[in-house]
Amino acid sequence: MGIEKVGVVGCGLMGSGIAQVCAAAGYATTVTEVDEKRLQAGLAKIEAQLGRSVEKGKLSAADKAALLGRLQGTTRLADLGKCDFVIEAATEEAVAKKQIFADLDARLPQHALLASNTSSLTIIALAAVTRRPDRVVGLHFFNPVPVMKLVEVVRTIATSDEAWATAKAFAASLGKEVVEAKDTTGFVVNRLLVPYMLDAIRCYEQGLASKEDIDRGMKLGCGYPMGPFELLDFVGLDTTLSIAEIMFDEFREPRFAPPSLLRRLVLAGHLGKKSGRGFYEHR
Repeated sequence: MGIEKVGVVGCGLMGSGIAQVCAAAGYATTVTEVDEKRLQAGLAKIEAQLGRSVEKGKLSAADKAALLGRLQGTTRLADLGKCDFVIEAATEEAVAKKQIFADLDARLPQHALLASNTSSLTIIALAAVTRRPDRVVGLHFFNPVPVMKLVEVVRTIATSDEAWATAKAFAASLGKEVVEAKDTTGFVVNRLLVPYMLDAIRCYEQGLASKEDIDRGMKLGCGYPMGPFELLDFVGLDTTLSIAEIMFDEFREPRFAPPSLLRRLVLAGHLGKKSGRGFYEHR
């Protein structure tokens, strides 16, 4: 594929996982964050994850050391200037992502590919701010990245055949299963998953059943590993709200409209596991 050096923009929940699997696959990986505190927190999370794998016998201490040797962190976007493939995993906000893509486009070599891990924005909107729209794709990973096998590889109307083939081969080289998706808001998984979670909230709002029984019903009746409210807390209520708003703005369909309870919880700071409280308490 001609890919040796990989860059990841963002070392948060998703970015740290993406950086970890890239380094694990043998790529020299550089991950960036906006400040040193966030960068160190993300790198510490990677090291802790690897430490647990060593304790469980899933990874040797030598392999852990080798992986960390292929991984470096920085707060300078310019340090990605020699990368062959850069994956953006910054905040789910269109203006910020477009600025990152424009900055990267000016710094990267001509052959380099750009990808976004966005879960809801259209990829062509990001490609349009670059001078390489033919080498821009979507690579949508799932949380937790080192565990979840799926990557949605998204092709825009401008993506070249070569870039498309390279992106799919790269995702496969990370040990992931590829689902090919067209460039529409929400792609495949969120197009189906988000309305399901929003409908669960509406059922709860309308008094159909308790959240515990709705979760229990979907786990025992449909074989889901998590019920919708457990999943909402895991994903983050603010993240779900943001995705739903973007999808509703795109499609104007009632099934994508965020329920009022979801908005109230986010306003109250009840964001799920990351804040300690969402639909459930997390202590």
